[in-house]
Amino acid sequence: MTETDPDVVVLRQKIHGLDASDYAAALRERLPDHEVALATTPAEERELVRNARVATGFSMGPELLDAAENLELFACVYAGTGHLDLEAFDERGVAVTNASGVHGPNIAEYALGSMIAHARDFPRAWDQKADRQWNSYPTTEVYGSTVAVVGLGAIGETLVDRLEPFDVHTVGVRYSPEKGGPTDEVYGFDRIHEAVADAAYVVLACPLTDATAGLIDDDVFRTMRADAVLVNVARGKVVDADALVSALRSNAIGSAALDVTDPEPLPEDHPLWRLDDVTITPHNAGHTPDYFERCGDILAANVRELDAAGGPADAEIENRVN
Repeated sequence: MTETDPDVVVLRQKIHGLDASDYAAALRERLPDHEVALATTPAEERELVRNARVATGFSMGPELLDAAENLELFACVYAGTGHLDLEAFDERGVAVTNASGVHGPNIAEYALGSMIAHARDFPRAWDQKADRQWNSYPTTEVYGSTVAVVGLGAIGETLVDRLEPFDVHTVGVRYSPEKGGPTDEVYGFDRIHEAVADAAYVVLACPLTDATAGLIDDDVFRTMRADAVLVNVARGKVVDADALVSALRSNAIGSAALDVTDPEPLPEDHPLWRLDDVTITPHNAGHTPDYFERCGDILAANVRELDAAGGPADAEIENRVN
């Protein structure tokens, strides 16, 4: 095996301030019997993928895919694969995987932290500290409350697990409620009103699809409790932005913690910036120093599965999307 004939090629990429060299190092640690190469230029990418069995990165355009004569697997480092031409991979017999599950711990932690911060009104505490004000104020508890988790993928399921010590009642919303789930109750998206009616916290952790675009609208806000906290770690367009502003201004809901907005970046003159009962982070919930470590765990297991099966056709590949 030569340096230009690797098993796995790590394409050029950066995520959350992490360099692709960190990803390559994680893979070398997990796959000591395989040659893992790191491409640092477009020319190196074209050369290194020529005989590689596996490539991993954000995407592979037509030119790079055409150059990959022996490719069996492309491991996308995003959870979403809508930007990929899956049909082109299918035509070449190349399996594609995503990074589903990588964000479970960090985004669930963000959601839980947001719930506690709003329950204990930490934003007010920070403002008072800045003004050196010693004024007591009322707070609530997450403990013993009802939490609706919209989306029971890796993030939603991890959040439900993290909520267990808080003795909350959980209500899940998913596409196929007949599958059940880790929550005390499970509803379909067509029963969103029933799911959120009694919830002190409504956490959005679902993908953006035709079924979820604008799901949380003016009508749903009317159903939610007046003291409910909306936590959005899904996508901005899952929520009707105008309806959210109206609901907050009219006290139709209690507050909101937004890691995603519509649009992004949120314009400086957007009214959400001026509302005291809203916390906003710049699509930051997914940040973690362990991102490439977790991607490495998934890909290393899939490489070993490819080895055992002799190719992608019969391999039981984790996170396969095509």
